[in-house]
Amino acid sequence: MTTVLLTGFEPFGDDDVNPSGEAVRTVAERWAGPESLVTAVLPVTFAGSAERLRELLSEHRPDIVVATGLAGGRAAIGVERIAVNLVDARIPDNDGAQPVDVPSVPGAPAAHFATLPVKEIARRIADAGIPAEVSYSAGTFVCNHAFFTALEAAASGTRAGFVHVPWSAEHAPSHEVAALPLADIVRSLEIAVRTSIDVTVDSSTSAGALH
Repeated sequence: MTTVLLTGFEPFGDDDVNPSGEAVRTVAERWAGPESLVTAVLPVTFAGSAERLRELLSEHRPDIVVATGLAGGRAAIGVERIAVNLVDARIPDNDGAQPVDVPSVPGAPAAHFATLPVKEIARRIADAGIPAEVSYSAGTFVCNHAFFTALEAAASGTRAGFVHVPWSAEHAPSHEVAALPLADIVRSLEIAVRTSIDVTVDSSTSAGALH
């Protein structure tokens, strides 16, 4: 049976709620299979997120990993295409750690590409009426660190990727910031998981960017 690992994050910074963690919990409640879905909410810490991911990978040996996190300020679901081997923390993590210009995994390559069908995931989310795009920067904070760690640690044959979500409309810090209803975020993650299961070869259409 196919096993999928879906992760989100706990709140961090000034946010009381992290929609990625909330959405992952809801996806777990609604999941009807037939594949096995393992879910977890990771700590927003460099050390803790990497350690927990490696534990989950070792324990469950998933075929697919879909990690998710908050990108406050974005207006669309961002399906990340590349993880860089770099930690450059603009703010401290939830443990107070603020590493600058260090690798996520010493000795590893400078970057890894997602091994999920990122273009098809973004297309299917958009087709569901939810703003979505392929993104080429997952940042240099804990989200990118977890993304790179998952790709580096995943066993041969395990496909992995990362989805950034905006603030949820229900818990956004103000009415002026970009946000999506939590129900749309939940639906986006369900589409991301289902597409990752069903599609092994990504779309050949362009999702490139000029800047």
